[in-house]
Amino acid sequence: MKLLHEVIEADGTRDGARAAARLWHEWGVRSGETVAWLGGNHPALLVLLAAVARLGAMLLPLNFRLAPAEWDRAVAQCAPRHIVHDASWADAARALAERAGLQAHSADAVDGGDPFANAPLHARDDAPVLLVYTSGTTGGPKAAVHTQGNLLANMRIAANAQGISSSDVVLTVLPLFHVGGLCIQTLPALYAGAKLVLHPRFDPGATLAAIARDRPTLTLLVPATMKAIVEHPAWAGTDLSSLRAVWAGSSIIPASLIEAFHARGVPVCNLYGATETGPFSIALREDRAMTHVGSCGWPAPGIEAKLVEGEVWLRGPNVVRRYWPDTAACDAEGWFHTGDLATVAADGSYTIVGRAKELIISGGENIHPAEIEAVLAEHPGVAECAAFGVADARWGEAVAVAVVRKSDAHEAELREYLASRIAKFKLPQRWVFVETLPKTALGKVQRSRLKGLIPIQE
Repeated sequence: MKLLHEVIEADGTRDGARAAARLWHEWGVRSGETVAWLGGNHPALLVLLAAVARLGAMLLPLNFRLAPAEWDRAVAQCAPRHIVHDASWADAARALAERAGLQAHSADAVDGGDPFANAPLHARDDAPVLLVYTSGTTGGPKAAVHTQGNLLANMRIAANAQGISSSDVVLTVLPLFHVGGLCIQTLPALYAGAKLVLHPRFDPGATLAAIARDRPTLTLLVPATMKAIVEHPAWAGTDLSSLRAVWAGSSIIPASLIEAFHARGVPVCNLYGATETGPFSIALREDRAMTHVGSCGWPAPGIEAKLVEGEVWLRGPNVVRRYWPDTAACDAEGWFHTGDLATVAADGSYTIVGRAKELIISGGENIHPAEIEAVLAEHPGVAECAAFGVADARWGEAVAVAVVRKSDAHEAELREYLASRIAKFKLPQRWVFVETLPKTALGKVQRSRLKGLIPIQE
């Protein structure tokens, strides 16, 4: 069985050994330490992952959509001494480095280590290697700790379930700072020896052009990117015949988007999982995609799933055991409680029907209401507030917020206040001002009642 760095370096184009030598000898990175990344999708990110795996160190990919204050918190929690950036995010990374006392390095620096200088090999399956932030189902953002063994197990499971082989061409357009972009197809493609086409970030026109030019057999999307592609002027005229399937990382996908791809002869395979579960957990394979629209399929090989009072619980070798630094992610028996509600059909297929918790998923991004409420409540004109998700035709869900005002604070003022403090994708799209928030006898806000105050936008 190969180790993680060997899988990433398998085709010889990603020299993790030279990068590891530079990190060890020149940067002073040691086993158990963390290196941060800020940038778009870049081959250097994969080289960096191989390098830290060799050293027994960890990679912290930062979400470039977050606000600087949110990067600061992640860096303070995970304590990297170095941050690597691509050209597009150089200024932001250097500013972050200056604020946090880090050393900043360009992506080009990762590949330039001395080929004759060796670094100690500390790779092992149980070594933490990837810290990925998730909003989770309770509290604020937490970093899920993926070990090398977790990632390797997920590669195996994902490659098997998707039937990825060396003859495939995989187009990656979703961000690698999420386990979705990194672990559903990108790393499994390397595991299987497939060709990888990597785009810096998603653009619908560039994606359609790549499908026509590079002839990928597989790609991964979320509802927001599916919608952007279907609505693009080049959609109707682009030859999609190379695609044997489009995989979609989302618990719930609008039927109209699935039907648009199916009408073009491309199966849409829904995948259900979480940052903590690899994320490859429950999958709708391409041979069942046309007959099970709306379902996310069956537990992938090696994954155990069950419903406990309607909630999905998952267990498997790709499921993380803790959050950084040392908070349990699973129960004593290794089950991860997702907080999502599902039904199971007679044939064993799962369909996600809602969330037991209040997590909002908008355009593939996890948003916890508490993150928004904590910031908005600091505004002097806000007495109380409650954030919640509402159905949205474009994003799946949009963030809405109900506000009880102390003064005559208006929406534009509150929007501006939030815009400088949280990420753009977390900003409320719908606002409602109320005299009081509906609450239970125990004082808990009844978000379901607030949803009725916001009309659904088509």
